[in-house]
Amino acid sequence: MSDTPGNLAGQLLIAEPRLSDPNFRRSVVLVLAHDAEGALGVVLNRPTEVPACEVVEELGPLVEASDVLHDGGPVQRDGVVVLADFAEPEESERLVVGSVGMLSDLSEPERLCESVRRVRAFAGYAGWGAGQLEGELQREDWFLEPARVDDVFSAAPGDLWSSVLERKGGSYRLVSRMPDDPSLN
Repeated sequence: MSDTPGNLAGQLLIAEPRLSDPNFRRSVVLVLAHDAEGALGVVLNRPTEVPACEVVEELGPLVEASDVLHDGGPVQRDGVVVLADFAEPEESERLVVGSVGMLSDLSEPERLCESVRRVRAFAGYAGWGAGQLEGELQREDWFLEPARVDDVFSAAPGDLWSSVLERKGGSYRLVSRMPDDPSLN
């Protein structure tokens, strides 16, 4: 990949099938921020079985009882990143894709019920130092695809890797059908 785009915020990083790092194997990462100092993102396709409101009580009024915490990445797993789909996008400090932005103030969750349509919470995040992500893109560890709001809030996050590659089209469709362990094929 010779022409790495500048700012990747709002892009999906789709793990190349040979990427064997267990933190990112078959992952789909939404890039939240990217600049010369590095990048920050969350893994979208790793739901846990832990109810989100058990970890972040303030989310109670904003989530369904069935909403679970997602494993956002290997960095600061004891911290939580919350993404929200804003009915009024101007309520967000920083939008990432469409009407989705980071929700940093949970001090008045009842007030947010009117301006937030849905939220998803992530334990930890994925982080890259200066030039690190660019190097991984040069090695072709990741495929890029523009993110969509529905990617963030997918009802079937475990299928996101395949569905985003299918949507990308062309030869990526073939990759999307590749078994997890091709030697067992």
